[in-house]
Amino acid sequence: MRLIVAGGDGFCGWPTALYLSKRGHEVAIIDNLARRKWDDELRSNSLTPIASLEERVERWKELTGRTIRVFLGDLNHYDFLGEVMRQVRPDAFVHFAEQRSAPYSMLDREHAVYTQANNVIGTLNVGYAIREFAPDCHLIKLGTMGEYGTPNIDIEEGYLEIEHNGRKDVLPYPKQPGSFYHLSKVHDSHNLMFMCRIWGIRVTDLNQGVVYGLHTEETQLDPLLVNRFDYDGVFGTALNRFLIQAAIGHDLTVYGSGGQTRGFLNLTDTVRCIEISANHPADRGEFRVFNQFTEEFSVLELAEKVKRVAEREGIPVSIAHLENPRIEKETHYYHAKNTKLQQLGLTPNLLTDEVLLDIFRTAVQHKDRVVKDNVLPGVKWG
Repeated sequence: MRLIVAGGDGFCGWPTALYLSKRGHEVAIIDNLARRKWDDELRSNSLTPIASLEERVERWKELTGRTIRVFLGDLNHYDFLGEVMRQVRPDAFVHFAEQRSAPYSMLDREHAVYTQANNVIGTLNVGYAIREFAPDCHLIKLGTMGEYGTPNIDIEEGYLEIEHNGRKDVLPYPKQPGSFYHLSKVHDSHNLMFMCRIWGIRVTDLNQGVVYGLHTEETQLDPLLVNRFDYDGVFGTALNRFLIQAAIGHDLTVYGSGGQTRGFLNLTDTVRCIEISANHPADRGEFRVFNQFTEEFSVLELAEKVKRVAEREGIPVSIAHLENPRIEKETHYYHAKNTKLQQLGLTPNLLTDEVLLDIFRTAVQHKDRVVKDNVLPGVKWG
């Protein structure tokens, strides 16, 4: 296939581009390098040293003979996007190109506005570009499990059968997002569902859980291909922060009671889910939703896992409970369905101690790069 990976310089996008290229697809990356600029803005960095995008794709071609085309630009600039679509004529468009941090969206009014404008308008442009330049293109859009929130009923995959006053209907699952970032994803879902209905485009919305892991088979081929590792309080996941805190001898900082429960998946499963979605496209006019996660853990369970692995390496670790900077339920029911991708062939890679140990050893290897002021929360919802 001919595939565009938008956001192909990022944590999920880069290994996805390599994975698809290795399997013989013609891959093009669209990126505006915003993720690197946010590091500069926040005085942060990737724990792992990462090469420039140009160096990355050049090294990939040297190693594999495969060319990944790069288009530097912004999805919010429709003329640019249209020109890329004219040149590539993609069979599938993999859309990772959004501001994906909840804390970043909650920094202040400016960052909330930026997040929603960047994400919602960029995705609107992608829908229009597919309609205008590649109407049969399958949009594979990265959503988030955070759209659902933490309802006191089971979370279905996108839709829910409702009975009301003696009548039944299947409706979009109610959304209770927890940040302006998650709200932007809800807006995306509504806009894309509408586009499918009125234009007949095909969309798969991947409501992804929290991704852990660092390496894929492709990113391990050469130091210039290594993936980024975010650990700070704005872009780092709770698990990544715990691993870094353990590596530098800091307490593991659990927000509140630590009962917050979410879905998780391995990075190797993320790239596989994209491949599965591309190989089994949505029908014309279909807005299809997959819940993309493989396991559920509470924040406290993650901290206990990291403590166990670190102490196995001879590093003593303590767990500290901080005042929760977020406005969220800390004790709640959480049970989400996630069968559709597994029915299409996903074999989950689970969060074992061995998987954690591999990431932890990388954290220890690069611990001198840690900006220690960034390992604590600095953004408050209130």
